[in-house]
Amino acid sequence: MTRLFLRRILVHSRPGSPTQGLLIAGSTVFRCALGRSGIGRAKREGDGLTPVGVYPALGAFWRADRLPRPRAGLPLSPIKPDQGWCEVPADRNYNRAVKLPYPASTESMRRDDHLYDIVLDLAWNRRPIRKGKGSAIFLHLARPGYSPTQGCIALTRGDLMKLLPRIGPRTLFEVRR
Repeated sequence: MTRLFLRRILVHSRPGSPTQGLLIAGSTVFRCALGRSGIGRAKREGDGLTPVGVYPALGAFWRADRLPRPRAGLPLSPIKPDQGWCEVPADRNYNRAVKLPYPASTESMRRDDHLYDIVLDLAWNRRPIRKGKGSAIFLHLARPGYSPTQGCIALTRGDLMKLLPRIGPRTLFEVRR
């Protein structure tokens, strides 16, 4: 049986609220959180901007110690206790997964909060990686009240669990203002 995946998912800000948005997946609309600086084109490391563009999801991760394996149309890997993400533009592993402890500044993928219990890696600044243009743009879980992210897109756990099986290797995320 062939699975039908979404071809394109549209993300844009809600009128009057640059840090909150709508994620449109086929005929379903989900509320989402966006970066603290809203959506824009001139993305830089640490600016809190959700970058405009069209991105595939490269894969997904989940916290196997917290959740059963979710249904997913993408490759899905458990987050390891020593898994981090390098966010130092001058480092050779900038915007890549690294093993902790790591000598440069990193973000732990195994967070104490629940934001990364399910994470999709969106292909921002990947081929090629441009130093300082921003790292780790993910689709992850939202904080209560959809408070702003550091530049990622965030959904409630229930909404992300509904969406995850519909995202395949050719699904594109289109972020626009």
